[in-house]
Amino acid sequence: MSVLTFRQVAIDDALAEPLVRELTAEYVSRYGPDGHREMSRFPSVDFAPPTGLLILLLADGAPVAGGAYRRYDPDTAEIKRMWTHSAHRRRGHARLVLAELERRAGAAGYWRIHLTTGPRQPEAQALYLAAGYTPQFDPEQPPNGPLAFAKRLTTDPGEARTP
Repeated sequence: MSVLTFRQVAIDDALAEPLVRELTAEYVSRYGPDGHREMSRFPSVDFAPPTGLLILLLADGAPVAGGAYRRYDPDTAEIKRMWTHSAHRRRGHARLVLAELERRAGAAGYWRIHLTTGPRQPEAQALYLAAGYTPQFDPEQPPNGPLAFAKRLTTDPGEARTP
């Protein structure tokens, strides 16, 4: 049985290299050259504290899954770079990473999560629906472009105020 641990790293850390390499290859295989554009769309500082972060799930010290968030707006974190190593899929690792990202985003003061996934990633769509995310599109219609999801993490701090 592997020992699973989380580690926060920078996107250019050597430990994150499998995530970046394999996720880029996955995007390119599904979306062509747009896959490279997606992986270079945001500067690495977006995934750094205090407004963002990148975590890896390690099994006995080796990265098997990971994900990141960045600031979407003052109250909302945007999940990006969700990845599970191809040799470690279908073991619940992505769900563990997503839950940890939600926990850390909440601890950082975010109370909502926003994310998008591509129309050629049905496994990602299933993950987000199973994790309680609300589609911001009509799931009955054929996908046409990025598919947005949202989730409320906690009560809006403004709602807790007494008038």
